Amino acid sequence: MAKPMPALEAIRGFHDELTAIRRDLHANPELGLEEHRTAEIVAAKLAEWGIEVHRGIGKTGVVGVLRRGSGGKSIGLRADMDCLPMEEQTNLPYRSAKPGLMHACGHDGHTTMLLGAARYLAASPAFQGTVHFIFQPGEEGAGGALAMLQDGLFERFPCDQVFALHNRPGQPVGTFAIGKGPQSAGGAFFDITITGRGAHGARPELSVDPVLVAGHIITALQSIVARNVSPADTAVLSVTRVVAGDAYNVIPESAKMSGTARAFKAATMQMLEDGIRRIAKGVAEGFRAEAEVDFRVIFAPLINAEAETDVLAEAAAAVVGEANVDRAKPPSMGSEDFSFMMEKVPGAYIQVGNGESAGLHNPAYNFNDDATPYGAALLATVVERQLKA
Repeated sequence: MAKPMPALEAIRGFHDELTAIRRDLHANPELGLEEHRTAEIVAAKLAEWGIEVHRGIGKTGVVGVLRRGSGGKSIGLRADMDCLPMEEQTNLPYRSAKPGLMHACGHDGHTTMLLGAARYLAASPAFQGTVHFIFQPGEEGAGGALAMLQDGLFERFPCDQVFALHNRPGQPVGTFAIGKGPQSAGGAFFDITITGRGAHGARPELSVDPVLVAGHIITALQSIVARNVSPADTAVLSVTRVVAGDAYNVIPESAKMSGTARAFKAATMQMLEDGIRRIAKGVAEGFRAEAEVDFRVIFAPLINAEAETDVLAEAAAAVVGEANVDRAKPPSMGSEDFSFMMEKVPGAYIQVGNGESAGLHNPAYNFNDDATPYGAALLATVVERQLKA
């Protein structure tokens, strides 16, 4: 491995402080657009390090502004802050203290990495320009990126480039992975409400059974990807929840299905939506029921800009050596709402090794604190290389 850059060495010097922050955030998770405590901790730390603080951007978002000199370029560095509505299943001493809430995606680690970069850069004379530290709420489907954009994020804090990262379980600590072009799929959520006619379970002939209708719709929906999407394209459609009825012996009046659709192209996403609406309505009518579809796009496809991908990969290589940077990471069907920011400003998004751990969105997941200095050093190094003094 190449000799560490000064940022990595310096950040390792206050790694213990960052670990304490991260574990406190982990023990006190907050859902999207409700990150009041997290935002206050972020704001207090930024202010402590002499960084200008702006609160309440997109409800609970925080932006720190650090200027060196009177002009030059401006770089945006973004981290997400929210948790997931999950029950943690670990025996960690800093496990979630809030029933039903858990940092199961490592956003506590991402926030800490960006704080580490902010502390380092606040004392660094090695750049000239402006850094905007963007702490985003509500990444997990709550619309946090759009909320910040609608609140004038880039009008108030103009950026020439934006960068972000995400931890990756199974990838060794001290390594990075990135690719050009599409990296994360656009994502939509959908609900299908089926209305039939309820009846006693012993008299099914008097019913229009919405549970039966739901089963047929689920099966038929699988034909959308299997028989409508080109083998050269990529799409996913998953029904992830079905809710109906309250009793063993009652055929309910209605049933509700929910799920997600994902694609790398807007046209493919539109085809998925059209197919869901057509099949749900047609199948329901065939059973004398009605189906109402609510389809909403939550994430745009995340597209890494070519130049910014090179910038981020070169910074990663400067931190850990070229041998520890995978520049050909394949796309993922997961979604990431940093994509909305990248639609406005050229940017790139990189994966940081989290070592051997449970997967993301798993109740046994835990962010690896050993990864913190690497992510923080990468973000700091991007600034020092792009805004050279």
